[in-house]
Amino acid sequence: MSSTLSRRGFLATAVAAAAVAPLAAPSIARAQGAARLLVVGGGFGGASAARFARIAYPWLEVTLVEPQRSFVTCPYGNLVLGGERKMADITHSFDALRARGVNVVHDWVEGIDPVAKTARLRGGATLGYDRMILSPGIALRWGAIEGYDEAASALLPHAWVPGDGTQTSLLRRQLEAMDDGGVVGLAIPGNPFRCPPGPYERISMIAHYLKRHKPKSKILALDAKDAFSKQGLFQDGWKQLYGDMIEWVPLSKDGKVVRVDAASRTLETEFGVKHQVAVANIIPPQSAARIAIAAGLADNSGWVPVNPRSFESRAAPGIHVVGDANNGAPMPKSGFIANNTAKQAVASAAALLRGETPPEAVYFNTCYSHVGEEYGISIVGIFRPTDTAIVEVPNSGGVSPRGDLPDQRRAEAAYADAWYASITQDAWG
Repeated sequence: MSSTLSRRGFLATAVAAAAVAPLAAPSIARAQGAARLLVVGGGFGGASAARFARIAYPWLEVTLVEPQRSFVTCPYGNLVLGGERKMADITHSFDALRARGVNVVHDWVEGIDPVAKTARLRGGATLGYDRMILSPGIALRWGAIEGYDEAASALLPHAWVPGDGTQTSLLRRQLEAMDDGGVVGLAIPGNPFRCPPGPYERISMIAHYLKRHKPKSKILALDAKDAFSKQGLFQDGWKQLYGDMIEWVPLSKDGKVVRVDAASRTLETEFGVKHQVAVANIIPPQSAARIAIAAGLADNSGWVPVNPRSFESRAAPGIHVVGDANNGAPMPKSGFIANNTAKQAVASAAALLRGETPPEAVYFNTCYSHVGEEYGISIVGIFRPTDTAIVEVPNSGGVSPRGDLPDQRRAEAAYADAWYASITQDAWG
């Protein structure tokens, strides 16, 4: 245990150093005056970019466009489902960004003109920019699962897109209303998708709630994959904490959901097996958000190819795409990655505005997951850009050790809570 904790302590120190190092204000300002940095999207990537830009590059005029008046995060939403947090605990204001001098505009960006360097808002305004940080998040691929469209999500919530938290609240209410002995069904997509460990933490936290309040109930997890992040650790925890409450069905055992009937809450798999459940959480396949696709930034994969050093779009110079919307594999689509790559994108944008080369970078990721009360696990990775791709540094990370390690699990649950407090402070102030 001590070697694992010291490794994580070293990585935490490295991350802190990487975050603090670029904070000194640049010594050379643009001769023509302040440059306009337009940030689209107020989640982990966009909020982090806006705050960092104001701290590190005060000569930048920073405007953040985000439709929500306050932002509800996906991370720790699973703890709301498990009864360990309230919605207020995962809701964040933009007031601190305003206090730092960020011009926060609550509207939707409806169109981007990369040639004219303008963004058209739903409310009618047009904003110009010198550089853009685009952090729009994901879009759900409605219809990728037959019968699952936006209307169906009012009955079978996905709870996978942050913002106002409506879907998370809906899923929580459905769990509360379910009779003891009911089955909760989950449909889990194939890769890539937002937050690879997220569905499995969700299974854990729903089981945590059911064990306390509806112990006769079951969870049926239908998965379009044969393996998942931190699988052994999750399954160890499920067995230890929840016994036979959870059934995980992989792709090879007919786990892929291909159609749903929202009215009857029926999930049908590839080979025609129908599962009727009391509560259904459908997490469909995903792509970059609509605005990234409409602007012509995404390729046939549905994600945005970017320069691995600057996160500048391959299709539209001047637009840096961060967060879940870009194709940053092998980096996961996580809040941690969105936060630290947003800073590299801002530093790159500032350098390019001054006619300089973007700085060298290293990207860190830590994904914590709660399996139960005082039971945390994690995975760590370090990534470096090359001229053509992003690569994981060999032997740089790893996962929590397996085994009966209650002190380790308690410590990692505490680390997870500290991580959430720290990263939300770093993003929203």
